[in-house]
Amino acid sequence: MDQFISAFLKGASENSFQQLAKEFLPQYSALISKAGGMLSPETLTGIHKALQEGNLSDVMIQIQKAISAAENAILEVAVIGQSGTGKSSFINALRGLGHEADESADVGTVETTMCKTPYQHPKYPKVIFWDLPGTGTPNFHADAYLDQVGFANYDFFIIISSSRFSLNDALLAQKIKDAGKKFYFVRTKVDSDLYNE
Repeated sequence: MDQFISAFLKGASENSFQQLAKEFLPQYSALISKAGGMLSPETLTGIHKALQEGNLSDVMIQIQKAISAAENAILEVAVIGQSGTGKSSFINALRGLGHEADESADVGTVETTMCKTPYQHPKYPKVIFWDLPGTGTPNFHADAYLDQVGFANYDFFIIISSSRFSLNDALLAQKIKDAGKKFYFVRTKVDSDLYNE
């Protein structure tokens, strides 16, 4: 994308604009397959049309709007997994808080998180960690869990697991993948497992 913008700034001829217009969509497609992309299909179409017309100022305005929107976007991160795996403790650690702090996520040895709860990062206020109820309990079955917690609202997921990955973890990962979302697996309580060994 940097090369694409640099070509504009150097001042391209109309033939160069036509060439850039031809190359723009395949280049963008390659970029979004690696990075997820930040341009909406509407913006992408508008940029492509402006390139074909040789309208440099319109292209730059659309790119600047997209960059501004990305800088102001809120990142919604869902922390999920079975009950008792340390989801709330993980969120507290990411936020740099101990469990005794007033604004920390509640932790406990029994099912503690009963409803989805947002926690804002203290240094990055546009990053919101959602502490979601644990799966594998009578209240939250894995097969309907993602629908119950409104998984479409989150940008990506962190699946917390302790001891070993379970069938519930695999089901959650598959449903998230099927929905076209990204996820990470995090294993907690490794120190306890090493001590027990």
